[in-house]
Amino acid sequence: MDDRLGVGFVGAGFVTGFHIRSWVGVRDADVLGVTSRTRASAEAAAKLARSLGVGDARAFANVTDMVADPSIDAIWICAPNYARLEVMEEIVHALERGDGTLRAVACEKPLGRNSEEARRMLQLAEQVGLLHGYLENQLFSPGVVRGREIVWARGAALTGPPYLARAAEEHSGPHMPWFWEGELQGGGVLNDMMCHSVEVARFLLTPPGAPREVLTPTKVTAYASCLKWQLPRYAEQLAEMSGGSLDYRARPSEDFARALVEYRDADGGRRVVEATTSWCYVGAGLRLTMELLGPEYSMAVNSLDAGPKVFFSREVQGETGEDLVEKQNAETGVMPIVSDEEAEYGYVGENRHMVQAFRAGEMPMETFADGVAVTDLLMAAYMSAEQERTIEFPPDGLQQFVPAVARGDWNPGRDR
Repeated sequence: MDDRLGVGFVGAGFVTGFHIRSWVGVRDADVLGVTSRTRASAEAAAKLARSLGVGDARAFANVTDMVADPSIDAIWICAPNYARLEVMEEIVHALERGDGTLRAVACEKPLGRNSEEARRMLQLAEQVGLLHGYLENQLFSPGVVRGREIVWARGAALTGPPYLARAAEEHSGPHMPWFWEGELQGGGVLNDMMCHSVEVARFLLTPPGAPREVLTPTKVTAYASCLKWQLPRYAEQLAEMSGGSLDYRARPSEDFARALVEYRDADGGRRVVEATTSWCYVGAGLRLTMELLGPEYSMAVNSLDAGPKVFFSREVQGETGEDLVEKQNAETGVMPIVSDEEAEYGYVGENRHMVQAFRAGEMPMETFADGVAVTDLLMAAYMSAEQERTIEFPPDGLQQFVPAVARGDWNPGRDR
């Protein structure tokens, strides 16, 4: 292995902050650069890295300059969904001109807004021989990792493999206006968060050490709707929050989605993934739940049951924030504290794994190919929801398919 990995971030928003804070638990790599749409945000993220002692980071004017810097060995793409393909193209153009010695790239979820974009991301990485990692943090959550190990080593070994995995991610809505815009984000909550749920559930059903191909998706059945944010009161909130750019009465994105993905294992056995995602969950804050069920066993993970709880009466009043849990919805009452969100959600384990794989010159556990597979499942789910039927997988026209919500043509309010 080489001594240390120099890492640069493209994007300086919410998720980059999680990655940088997680770096206190990552060895053998330093955060050395950040570039963003605004110089101020890049400077702020670089300052955070320096304050945490995780690297002598500095702000770069653009992606090309960061690629060309000899201290940067790998880039983490954390730019908004609509900018990721453009970022990847800029990285590849710089390398093909001979600027820089980059050896690896990692990209946040989803890899693309549709199957065509995701495949293009993979093609570009392979075109210049880059190692590539798909950043799916929930697979590296300590509860998921350890629970899976124990279930497969004890329950599955003695009574047979698991047959059903459930995963849900729910909160009250994204931070930034572009997340709510179907065209920019690629859809609504299904695209934004079901990428997590279908992949972590598939991971739980996969025998440890086995390749992804041991489970073959055969059918997808999905449902999507806008349950809360198209109501007049909440549509007005989104309009105010976005300076008038969001009009959820006329052009909503789904805020609730469910999907059932049926797989066949190598012996022809049936395996089922049940995924639920929501932007209309009102509780303490972000809630991640996972379950794995087999013939004589089960396991369950709930991110809101991971640590201590506090109670504040109505007499305790202060500023609103997210100091207890991501997407925090209240400052009074009984509330859970997620003591180390970066570790609990899997960012520490994810980044540690990516760094060690890249240093060793190896592909990590999750690659851009996995990102393509996830995107294909999401697009099939959109097809199923739009057509209100079960979709045989893979369906015809999958690579060219763009969801109606991403085209601005979806509005369940018209049918009420």
